[in-house]
Amino acid sequence: MSEISVEHVTKRFGTVVALDDINLNIEHGELFFLLGPSGCGKTTLLRVLAGFYTPDGGRVLNAGKDITLKPTHKRQAGMVFQNYALWPHMTVAENVAFGLQQKKLPRQLVEERLIAALGSVRMEQYADRKPNELSGGQQQRVALARALAVRPRYLLLDEPLSNLDAQLRNEMRVEIRRVCKENQLTTVYVTHDQKEGLSIADRIAVFSRGRVEQVGTPIDIYKRPTSRFVAHFIGESNFLEGTVLAENGPFWSVGTSLGTILGSQSDDPTPLHSGDHVFLSIRPEAIRLRSEYIDRNAFEGGLVGINYFGEVAHYDFLSNGVSLKVSELNPRHLEVSNTDPNIANVRPEDVLILLR
Repeated sequence: MSEISVEHVTKRFGTVVALDDINLNIEHGELFFLLGPSGCGKTTLLRVLAGFYTPDGGRVLNAGKDITLKPTHKRQAGMVFQNYALWPHMTVAENVAFGLQQKKLPRQLVEERLIAALGSVRMEQYADRKPNELSGGQQQRVALARALAVRPRYLLLDEPLSNLDAQLRNEMRVEIRRVCKENQLTTVYVTHDQKEGLSIADRIAVFSRGRVEQVGTPIDIYKRPTSRFVAHFIGESNFLEGTVLAENGPFWSVGTSLGTILGSQSDDPTPLHSGDHVFLSIRPEAIRLRSEYIDRNAFEGGLVGINYFGEVAHYDFLSNGVSLKVSELNPRHLEVSNTDPNIANVRPEDVLILLR
């Protein structure tokens, strides 16, 4: 039995369909991400799970029990907001204990849970400080501790790292995963940041226009996207239009403006047929720059642009009027050249054929 089940949930705001027949199952202890651009429906779904919104259709189950109409305070859900929502006049300890006191728990139990929650996020030494005396990352830890203290059945995180700088975001990603796993918390995490999802999620649901485009592990989502939208939204990709020519062993031959390219079918269950109009998705890091010719999936051309970032360089490689983005770790080619390297090559297994 799934910890959280979303069954055919629909939510409208006037004529706008924010959620369109959403179906998801989230398992106990899973760190599950809702990922997508602004306005795609991910935050609306989180608010449905929290009880802030009532769906216009469908239902939400928690451990098999229908909680669709259950009020927020009876759902045993912990919530961490984007702006932390800490009381400025209270100390760290008072903020964390607030929810416990509202439940009218015995004083000794409140103290035990307070100590455990602060210890879980490593904030014990800051218990007597006010929020304005803390860094952004420390405030985020306090908000997380407050949610943990009430021992929720599941935890809801609404873009919790969006107000932090890049270094703090990296640190807090690791901390959030550690805390959730140590406490075996079922967690639903909303973000538009791809790196957050790819780095710490167990599974990801990619949203677009109120619908779920794909659900899978970070590796599935990145390596085996089932649509052009997912391939475009998650990371960078080169897209080439083409026509399916024929099946070729474990691969398919596709005719494109760069010639015939061998590729592999995505996990979209729709079968491929000769004559199908398709898109090829090729990740920049999958392309290799060479000086010698390779017998398949090789494109002649040259470098026309370089962006150097130290450990990695991003190149623009022009072949037959088509610009390909190429990424290289520990870059060797640091000058624009039309002669060396003059071949871009990609393995057939790194060329993904998409029908949509």
